[in-house]
Amino acid sequence: MSSVKKVQITFDCAEPERVGRFWCEVLGYVAQPPPAGFGTWEEFEDSRPPAERGSWFACSDPSGVGPRLYFQRVPEGKAAKNRVHIDVRVGTGLMGAERVAALEAECARLIPFGAVRVRLLSDEHDSCLVMQDVEGNEFCLD
Repeated sequence: MSSVKKVQITFDCAEPERVGRFWCEVLGYVAQPPPAGFGTWEEFEDSRPPAERGSWFACSDPSGVGPRLYFQRVPEGKAAKNRVHIDVRVGTGLMGAERVAALEAECARLIPFGAVRVRLLSDEHDSCLVMQDVEGNEFCLD
């Protein structure tokens, strides 16, 4: 039997730190400390060639349970719907109006950070709220 592997989720984006800090707010993650030998991220960035400054950002679950998130700058913009997306589990165990209320409350919390509400998908048994992050990447409040 093979062992369980740790995973990192990578986002292609235009502004890595902006998108990364958004996801820190969504998930309660923290920014990765600056590389060894640097007291701050500013010192690290100032040491890099201008074209490479701000090219990536990483954050992690402070409890060590969730995957590391890595954000890398790419030249192309987002062109289509994501094939893979993150479901943020805020309504686990809830049903009906109570579940929708929990999803809507989390939506309201995230909008000031730049999230965009797309639509509520709901039936009598289940519901999720489709959202977009600060660069238009889809995710669901589930």
